[in-house]
Amino acid sequence: MSGRLDIVGLGPGREGLVTPEASAALEAAGAVYGYGPYLDRVPLRSGQARHASDNRVELDRARAALEAAETGRVAMVSGGDPGVFAMAAAVCEAVEQGPAAWRGIEIVVHPGITAMLALAARVGAPLGHDFCAISLSDNLKPWPLVERRLAAAAQAGFAMALYNPISRARPWQLGAGLDILRAHLPGETPVVFGRAVMREEEEIRITTLAAADPASADMSTCILVGTAETRVIARPALPPLVYTPRRAPA
Repeated sequence: MSGRLDIVGLGPGREGLVTPEASAALEAAGAVYGYGPYLDRVPLRSGQARHASDNRVELDRARAALEAAETGRVAMVSGGDPGVFAMAAAVCEAVEQGPAAWRGIEIVVHPGITAMLALAARVGAPLGHDFCAISLSDNLKPWPLVERRLAAAAQAGFAMALYNPISRARPWQLGAGLDILRAHLPGETPVVFGRAVMREEEEIRITTLAAADPASADMSTCILVGTAETRVIARPALPPLVYTPRRAPA
């Protein structure tokens, strides 16, 4: 087997934040697969085929790319980092379930800046101590499991990054999740909403857990929830800094 599949993280959307290795992998690919809006971020290259698909068919997309990689070099693109709620896991799943030949394909994952790190960088260091990432989508796991994980993370003192907070098909989960966090964290706990972070349409809002409004989010939003120790530093004529101290209380 001589084929190769590069799984490429495109970061939060700004071209300069894509790693040189990721760009080189895209340049070398004979075909590129991905969700349509992510493919739109990839510069057009002469002779390179592009295969766009819907965001809800990740496993089918992975299988199609692996089939093409049996005999050539192809790339799969993901927004952010491909290993964080994205395509690297789907490709691994397809390899495990698929024909034996796919286990002979060279697979290289190129990391990218994921949404929680991009948003954290915009406001300071809200993930400066222990943290976790939780997807609020119940498409691939039951909602009661999400509830348990939110409560456990809050009780354990983790700062949190909340992915996939809300959609037209899931309009209520974010409100329910915030209510769970309010049962375990002080109302003044800092919360940061970041939409389209590091893109032209970027919107960032710093608020508190008590005042956090689910209407402030959509599927392009990542939400950071601090801990009881997280601080907001006001600065004259400059945006505030949000940080979680490196030391935890005894």
